[in-house]
Formats: sequence, structure tokens, C-alpha cells
Amino acid sequence: MGKSGNISEWQVIVNPNAGKRKGQKDWRLISDLLTSHDIEYDYYFTKAKHHAIDLSVDLINSGSRKLIVVGGDGTMNEVVNGAFLQKIIPTTDITLGMITVGTGNDWGRMFNIPLDYDSAIRTLKNENIFLQDTGVIKFYSGTDVCKRYFVNIAGLGFDALVVQRSNRQKEKGHSSKALYFWTLLRSLLSYRHTSTSIEIDGKKIKNDTFTISLGIGKYSGGGMMQTPGAIADDGLFELTLVKKMRKGEIIRSLRRLYNGTILEHQKVEGYTGKRIIIDSDPLIHVEVDGESLGHSPIEFDIVPRSIKIIQGFTGV
Repeated sequence: MGKSGNISEWQVIVNPNAGKRKGQKDWRLISDLLTSHDIEYDYYFTKAKHHAIDLSVDLINSGSRKLIVVGGDGTMNEVVNGAFLQKIIPTTDITLGMITVGTGNDWGRMFNIPLDYDSAIRTLKNENIFLQDTGVIKFYSGTDVCKRYFVNIAGLGFDALVVQRSNRQKEKGHSSKALYFWTLLRSLLSYRHTSTSIEIDGKKIKNDTFTISLGIGKYSGGGMMQTPGAIADDGLFELTLVKKMRKGEIIRSLRRLYNGTILEHQKVEGYTGKRIIIDSDPLIHVEVDGESLGHSPIEFDIVPRSIKIIQGFTGV
């Protein structure tokens, strides 16, 4: 529960389990720093998966307009979903800031959020506002049609499998960049390609596909650049399509995910679009912002410049 009975300027949503429980372990330090920087705040700990969605809806409905996320990419995703689920104000009236304590911190990397807590809080106080795009995805979970918003990246096919297996490790208390990379290599042994049908703003593409990444942001998997040309406020997704490859060729090409040259590979194609529909045989699974969702058929739409976030120093 919050520190006071009144609504403070800032509401802090803390995921205690983020970053191998860094959210809980480091909260005392973070709270002391917030106080030392004269930030007026109340705070709330999440208690379960998706709790941050409900918390943010309740806080916004109660009059809050500035939310700080203490967590990782998944916690930020939940708070953004809460911002879109509430119906009393436009999402552009809500300001989101972040203190990163997660494992990958790819959304924070995109917006130059410092990993050092004191510097991250100084960034919050500076309030350098950026109005970023939001993606909305419709997908299937069994026979049910579901909807979700996201602010960084979606992965389909092999990427979704790696995220699913990595999340199982997180649930057991194991999480690191090295573990994610090891899970990626192990998943190569069992994964098979999928025949996909992709429609990008009306243009249809058919391929035998290894993996698909669809980004608003550039980074995923703790610093990989699967959508290196993504621009977070241009009203477009960047889609990277990796065609069927031999496993040895995939392993030799992994360095391209880290140096930003993935689109230069002869079996990789890049596209941009506002509305993207993906179907497949067999079914292809999807994850967004590091959370496993469901399967094809899948529809993506962009909501341009729809959420206010506080970014770090851009060097401009």
C-alpha cells in the first residue's frame, strides 16, 4: 500500500521479483534515493503476474497521472496495458518513468535509462518526455481471441520458443543474459521452420520461416538487435523475417544480432508497416516484451505516438 492517505505526484509500482528479486532487495535503497531527490511518491508492490495491470488501472482511475515502474520490460508492459485499459483519460495524459531492475532491460536500453539508480532518478526528475508508439496485437489462445498492447518488440517462431523456455527458468529463480543465450542454443536442436503467410499493409509474402521479429524498439534478449532500424515514434513497425536456415549457419550468424548487421544476411528480409497479419502452418507462437502469449493467426496494428515516457539523455 502507499505511504500516505493522499495521492502523491508520483505512484511507484514495484515488481519485487524482477531481476532475480532485485526489486525487493534494492527497494530500500531506491526508496531512500527517491526521498533524497525530493520526489513525492506512494508505492505498491505487485503480488502476482498481471497485477501491475490492475494496479495501474486503479491508480489512474483514482487520479494518478505519473507512474514509475521499478521492474523490467514485462512490468513496463503491464503498466502500459493498464494505461490503455482505463477509459477515463487519453493515454497521452499519462507519464511513465522507469527504474530498471530487470534482467534484459531492453526497453530501458532503447531510451537510455541509466542502470545506476541515482542517475535513473535524476532522469525522472529531468522529465525529458518522448511520445512513443504502441503496438496492439490480437492473437489466439486455443479458440479464444485475445488482445494485448506492447511498447518494445514481438517475436514469433523460434524467438517465441526461446522466450517461453527462458520464462520457465525465471519462474524457477534462474535468470541471466548467459542463461538466455544458452537456452537459445539448446532450442536450436529441436526447433523446425514454419510456413508463414504475412500481409504487410496489403502486401502478401509467403516463406518457410525460422523466426520473425516485429519492433517498435531495437533491442531484445538483453541487447540483441533483431530490429536494428526501428524508430519508436514513426508510426511503423519494423519487421525482420529470417528464412529457413541450416543450424550451423544460424550459429555463425548470431554475432549479427549484437552488431546490428542482421538485415545484411542474404536469408534475412526487412519490412516496415502499420498493419501486419501473420498466419502459419503449423501454428506459430508469439511473445511480446518478453511475455509468452498465444498463437496464430495474429494481427498487429500500430497506435502512433500514444504513450508519454521519460527518456534518458539522447546526446542531441
